[in-house]
Amino acid sequence: MITKIKFTMKYCSLCGAGVDLVVPPGDHLERHVCLACGQIHYQNPKVVTGAIVEHQGQLLLCRRAIEPRYGLWTIPAGFMENGETTAEAALRETWEEAQARVALSGLYGLYSLPFASQVYVIYRGELVDDGKSPPFFPGPESLEVELVDPEEIPWEELAFSVVESALRHYCDKSNSGDLSIHEAVITSPRSSNRPGD
Repeated sequence: MITKIKFTMKYCSLCGAGVDLVVPPGDHLERHVCLACGQIHYQNPKVVTGAIVEHQGQLLLCRRAIEPRYGLWTIPAGFMENGETTAEAALRETWEEAQARVALSGLYGLYSLPFASQVYVIYRGELVDDGKSPPFFPGPESLEVELVDPEEIPWEELAFSVVESALRHYCDKSNSGDLSIHEAVITSPRSSNRPGD
């Protein structure tokens, strides 16, 4: 089932003329189509990448310094940029949010968020600690960064439902040695009174 996302576009980003919402020939969904140049403007899900980073049995969490969900905890993750692989994006986001160097050890999970038109790609990783400087500290998007024991994860203070799902599954499976890729559909934000996820 395809969930329609309400997004209204008024003008063509190529020529500046007005657009109309129509079903183009050969398509089955309404698209914004330019009335002048005919450009079809597709709107597709955004890809978010990140990592569950472990160090000596603890997990790296960041307290957000930006909206949405200012002040709540998350794993290092963010939107993928053009020209990046998903792994490169996960490493960049971990550096930006936690100033941490990480060695990725494999794909951990794939999460579909149809309500937000997002796809999350989450990796497993190990903190690289060269002993020459602090192995992590808050980047500009984080108020603080901490290594926490799995039993001390602040579940009620997690920013996003997808992060909660990933961490709960990770904690359940980490002791069993199960390295299978976790796939899930997240059907709603963490809380209905906080917009976005």
